[in-house]
Amino acid sequence: MNKLTKIGVSALCGTLAAVSAAHAGGISVAGGAVATYTSLEGGVTGNPIGLNSGLTFTGSGELDNGTAFTLTITQTDAVGLSAANLNMDLPTLGGIKINAKSGGTGIDIIDDMMPTAWEETNGTGLNTGLATVAGVGAGINVGWSVGSDMLPEGLALDLAWSPRVTGGATADKGTGGDAGGIGSGWDAVVRYSGIPGLNAFGGMSTIAQAAPSGANDDTSTAGNGYDGDRTQYAAGLTYAFGGVTAGYQKSRDNMQTTAAGSASYYDNEAYAVSFQVNDDLAISYGIHSSTKYSNDGTNVENEGQSFQLSYTMGGASVQIAESSVDNGLYTSGTANDLDGTTLRLSLAF
Repeated sequence: MNKLTKIGVSALCGTLAAVSAAHAGGISVAGGAVATYTSLEGGVTGNPIGLNSGLTFTGSGELDNGTAFTLTITQTDAVGLSAANLNMDLPTLGGIKINAKSGGTGIDIIDDMMPTAWEETNGTGLNTGLATVAGVGAGINVGWSVGSDMLPEGLALDLAWSPRVTGGATADKGTGGDAGGIGSGWDAVVRYSGIPGLNAFGGMSTIAQAAPSGANDDTSTAGNGYDGDRTQYAAGLTYAFGGVTAGYQKSRDNMQTTAAGSASYYDNEAYAVSFQVNDDLAISYGIHSSTKYSNDGTNVENEGQSFQLSYTMGGASVQIAESSVDNGLYTSGTANDLDGTTLRLSLAF
């Protein structure tokens, strides 16, 4: 999953109306073009050539009190909105973010932290359908990256909250409508990098869901097919030594659905190793497995593997991924066991 590494910022006009702007700020534009060639063994490929282009608009400014703010908007092909962030970096307190589906807040930050030469194991062109944890990051939410001055050295804390956790991102003055028994949610993520080479992380998410009795005060519709609140957890670590980085993590998503045959929970495990051969060349190998436990007592393991190579030449980079998946989309049978090769050319401008 491509994630914006710089969270955008917002001015929260009502609260800051009395603070005048010190600088008018400006807007910058960056972009890139990506071409891919994907070949699948055991599945229908069709035309294997893919093309993607996008633009990222970044507006920034600063207030008299030193508060920096930025707006980041990413647009995909056909000028379609992909993600947006509004962020305000407050002196000492940290960053307050209004986040629209960019993966930059809550437990979605650590859904897959494994080292790679290019892309996550389940994101290289195969239709794995592997379910990771997203928490309130699945829709628009508010996040707080606690300022480093408020925490012990090497520790980072991210909190996120949504008043109604849906997959939609509404425009200004809009509302998301009925969430079908799904209420508010919050996430918390802790990361530690105080030891050279080590990055340890853990997080959890809780999303209110109405039980069949409709007893949950945070939701309004009875009989929605849940027997409790949805909870998600993730934890793991990576360790770098020389040019090698190795990692391992576990995650779990307790869906709490009651419909016959539906997912009760997903239990995930991932591990990977990467090697930075030199400044331009990197290789990696990773495995991400996920078992779907249904409430009728059945379970299916979905496992993806990927060997990757990346080579950079100035503003151009070439990546190759040799990947496979067993029981893709959590469906048993050879029709869902696929092997594929993806060749990617990326040009930045």
